[in-house]
Amino acid sequence: MTTTDRSRRASVLPDFIDTHVIVLFFAAVAVFAALGFARPDIFLSAQNLQSMLLQISVIGLLSLAVALTLLTGGIDLSINAVANLASIVAASFLSASVGSNLGLPPELLAVFALVVGLVVGLLCGLFNGFLIAVLGYSPILATLGTMTLFIGFGTVITGGSTLFGIASLANIGRGAFLGIPFPAIVFVLIALGLAAMLHGRRLGFNLYLYGANPTAARYSGINTRKLLLIVYAISGALSGLAGIVNLSVTNSANVDFGSSYVLLAILVSVLGGISPLGGVGKILGVIFSVIILQLLSTGLNLILQASGSNFLRDFAWGLTLILVLAIGRVQFGSLQKLFSRHSGTVEKGEANGKG
Repeated sequence: MTTTDRSRRASVLPDFIDTHVIVLFFAAVAVFAALGFARPDIFLSAQNLQSMLLQISVIGLLSLAVALTLLTGGIDLSINAVANLASIVAASFLSASVGSNLGLPPELLAVFALVVGLVVGLLCGLFNGFLIAVLGYSPILATLGTMTLFIGFGTVITGGSTLFGIASLANIGRGAFLGIPFPAIVFVLIALGLAAMLHGRRLGFNLYLYGANPTAARYSGINTRKLLLIVYAISGALSGLAGIVNLSVTNSANVDFGSSYVLLAILVSVLGGISPLGGVGKILGVIFSVIILQLLSTGLNLILQASGSNFLRDFAWGLTLILVLAIGRVQFGSLQKLFSRHSGTVEKGEANGKG
């Protein structure tokens, strides 16, 4: 098969889909069918399905935030701290507004809370981007430091206690359209919009190029500082939105919520085909990956519901992440060897041609 034949066959798939995404899709269908067959009375109940969709929306938004930064070859470890801080500030705003008797409609207060959460997330993301893009800090060290900083801010605001929202915001979070919870619809729309942006706009091209080869991106004239600021700002906004979604679903906010969500978001991203080295991966893969992990989580819950222990679940997530990283390393190593072999062949051919 010639190179032209291979490229022609590859072009059958849209740019935002690859074979990994297709494999994940069928894997999600298989896991869903297996659990539905094993425990149809519990797993296929409307209550369980809606509960899964609500959990997918929060984890999914955080996973998108991580995936974007991984595509640049960086990472954002502060996503959960940003989400909690956004929900805490929004809940504080709601409490102050209700207590001050401003007379604003509850629905309008809910919209203001959403805006406040997004602004908090955006500012946190811009701060991360400033540390990384402008000051040149390592992404893992910068976001590890800001994670602690944001947790500290949240603790000061709450005093270590739990804050609560208002009924109108909870009604939105628990509302549904045709049986599908609003938060799940929001997640899908944002994920699809993000996929379209990355695979049909200049920003996406620049992001993938920078993730694959930062030096080449700089020499091609890309403003890499601006690019990183935008990426981490979007990551922060997505994290802030995840915090507001969680506030609307649980009607509460505290600094300790979702302590394992950073690990889960990284696991979702890597399992979805996002390379930790940057420059490789599809957003649709993240969508199917979060669905698969939520299905597996529900399956583990069905197994462990008698014991009520979370140890095996956390152990399974950690083990799964290690296995996924190991498989990805082997695959990347094979691709690297293949590339080196072809590069060597080309260099020899050029040398022979010159001779």
